[in-house]
Amino acid sequence: MVEEASVARGRKPGTKKTGSEPVKSTSDFSTTLWAAADKLRGNMDAAEYKHVALGLIFLKYISDRFEERRVRALIDPEEVDLVDERDLYVGDNVFWVPENARWGFLKAHATSTEPTIGALIDRAMIDLEAENSSLKGVLTKNYARPELDQTKLGEVIALFTNLTFKDEHGGQDVLGRVYEYFLGQFAIAEGKRGGQFYTAGCVVQLLVAMIQPFKGRVYDPCCGSGGMFVQSEHFVEAHNGKHNDVSIFGQESNPTTWRLAKMNLSIRGIEANLGSKWADSFHEDLHPGLKADFVLANPPFNDSDWGGERLRTGDRWTYGVPPASNANFAWVQHFIHHLAPHGVAGFVLANGSLSSQQLGEGEIRKNIVDADLVDCIVSLPGQLFATTQIPVCLWFLARDKSNGLVRDLKLRNRRRETLFIDARGLGTMESRTLKVLTEANIARVTSAYHSWRETGGGYADEAGFSKTATTAEIATQDYALTPGRYVGTAAAEADDEPFEERMARLNATLRAQMVEGARLDERIRQVLAGVGHGW
Repeated sequence: MVEEASVARGRKPGTKKTGSEPVKSTSDFSTTLWAAADKLRGNMDAAEYKHVALGLIFLKYISDRFEERRVRALIDPEEVDLVDERDLYVGDNVFWVPENARWGFLKAHATSTEPTIGALIDRAMIDLEAENSSLKGVLTKNYARPELDQTKLGEVIALFTNLTFKDEHGGQDVLGRVYEYFLGQFAIAEGKRGGQFYTAGCVVQLLVAMIQPFKGRVYDPCCGSGGMFVQSEHFVEAHNGKHNDVSIFGQESNPTTWRLAKMNLSIRGIEANLGSKWADSFHEDLHPGLKADFVLANPPFNDSDWGGERLRTGDRWTYGVPPASNANFAWVQHFIHHLAPHGVAGFVLANGSLSSQQLGEGEIRKNIVDADLVDCIVSLPGQLFATTQIPVCLWFLARDKSNGLVRDLKLRNRRRETLFIDARGLGTMESRTLKVLTEANIARVTSAYHSWRETGGGYADEAGFSKTATTAEIATQDYALTPGRYVGTAAAEADDEPFEERMARLNATLRAQMVEGARLDERIRQVLAGVGHGW
């Protein structure tokens, strides 16, 4: 993995993307596919089946890409003699797929019992890793295990065989969205554990839209399945960015989640430096010298098992030693440590981080505020995460608030100021238990922030929604950063109806309701009398 990794998309710049959720044209397709694949899961735990299904989706994609390139070579007189040459494929950023790993071979042996289809898939994954160094240690290789029903595995092969992942970008868009849809559905199925690898798409979209990573190094030290990177790529493309404008750096401590991220990014043609292995960012920082232009992250909330008792010293704890029992401010300071001189960070934290005074957290927050790093705080509505009911907020930090540019827009001097946005009233219920932020919601929040920080942006405080506060004002609140303390309440709608007219109208309504109530009471008594229970 090279030190300066860059995005290699394989799409035309300017392709419009709206978010990290499946777009409308593929949502029905993804839903149908999920329903069928989930039915085949049977009694298998979602955490186990995730790797079965997603590993096969990845294998199907790279096999299809290989076959497409092979067909082109077969009909090209200048390439037909090179059709079995590995360099022909690698030169076009196509993985070399050995014959026994090609989908056609696996399809033909989907009902094989000796060896089992699982054993054949394991062999295919091993050979793929041997032929493609970037896949080393990434692919799932336990399809032959006894607890995995081989008949149902063959049915999954048949299910995915009938799919056609084709679009103008070599299938990346459609398959990428299907893969992400599956990640989201598995996160819901796994409950709390799912939050380890998946962040709600609308939250990722809001984070990226707020910090606008047009160009530079993007870093996520707890990258999960790579959703922040995918949305950053979408953002660059939607704004006509060049394919090498963004360099991706990440790290993930969970080995299975690290593999998910590698596959997720590979499917989309995104080259990223996620380190040569999975590793804990606190205890084994794989990018120690990195200074990122943008930090995007959703770290584990209130993590008490981060090994803090072994990290009581270090150059990252500039603003105070974080408590061993909660990693929130260890993450915040890790982000700050990796920010470039003009860098911006946007990340998700539990609401407790805004006001906690326990175990020195209040002092750390005070020091960060006094260092003039906090640019904006956004409180989010509940029920955005299928994996947790913990209320959350977004922090946005800026190394230098004195000035700057975002593309051709000049930023104003925001020193000793912080913007607070209370977005708890936004969102639409997508299901009985899950809420999503709409495009309009995201635009409202981002518009407030961007107009506030830009020169001549025309920002104005909005009661109940947004408010600028000085560092001195924050100090009077004991350095609590809860937006509700600052934005106040929304102004009541103007009411031009005179008091006497309103009372007359309300009295008339009340009298009519009392008459109707008496009529209904009498009717009920008559009905009860008719069955021998009147009075």
